[in-house]
Amino acid sequence: MTLRVLVPWQRLVDELTIPGIEPILWHINDAPEDAPSADVLVTERPSNPQLRSRVSRIKGLKHVHLLSLGYEWVLEHLPEKVSLTNSKGAVEDATAEHCLALILASLRQLSQVGKQQRERNWTRTWTSSLHGSKVVLLGAGGVGNEIRSRLLPFKPAELTTFARTERVHEQGYRIYSLDRLRGFLPTADVVIVALPHTPETEQLIDAEFLAAMKDGALLVNVGRGPIVDTEALLLELLAGRLHAALDVTDPEPLPANHALWSAPNCIITPHMAGDTGQFISLVSELAVNQVIAFAHGEELANQIIN
Repeated sequence: MTLRVLVPWQRLVDELTIPGIEPILWHINDAPEDAPSADVLVTERPSNPQLRSRVSRIKGLKHVHLLSLGYEWVLEHLPEKVSLTNSKGAVEDATAEHCLALILASLRQLSQVGKQQRERNWTRTWTSSLHGSKVVLLGAGGVGNEIRSRLLPFKPAELTTFARTERVHEQGYRIYSLDRLRGFLPTADVVIVALPHTPETEQLIDAEFLAAMKDGALLVNVGRGPIVDTEALLLELLAGRLHAALDVTDPEPLPANHALWSAPNCIITPHMAGDTGQFISLVSELAVNQVIAFAHGEELANQIIN
């Protein structure tokens, strides 16, 4: 019996054109019509939230494999008895690398220096640095751990990690619970958000949280946009009190007329932390292995729902 598999990229069509599997090119963002019937859906996270419900209308669907870590968006659209896996292990390095790029670009004021370059203005600029800074990291999962490992060589004065559950990480460092976070904010130079979007983290970064941050501190978000109260952050940016570097926003995509685009001391990238050639290679290899394992009735990696 042939396994029908919906895949978003021609590369996956080519690699899954093997006996017993029929790959069908269909992209949740770009296809003009809903998907044909299929056993397996391999998909990216839709850029338009209104397209998420397309998953629920796929006839015969048995399994969904996500080309991402985040899976919260698909849960309400997943038909009953459909299993779910994600791409844990393929995304973390690229996201952590992008997070570091955002931090360094903001602390070293590369936007301002780039403006000076375009104006042919040779003016030295004194900046902040990771070296000697106090850093608060929200998130101790795969992405958070990779961010932490990249920060340490820059010799921050302090690097304190927070997550839902207080514990000691297997690498030996202490993780504090989120309910202890507020006491660390007044002295933090950099606050990094690498949390998943859950009911508990929805607008965790609210007006009160932001007000507790020190003047001139940097907020970096590579988690999910709704974790941050956008309007509260915008007020702090417009007042010139805080800096921000955001790979995710709320709303997303950010409308062209949104005030956040032109807010001072704010770097925005369009949810592209994982968009690297290396990521595509890793995530494609994992997707192919998952489909083949499913076709053979073998245990799948990264199971979210069995």
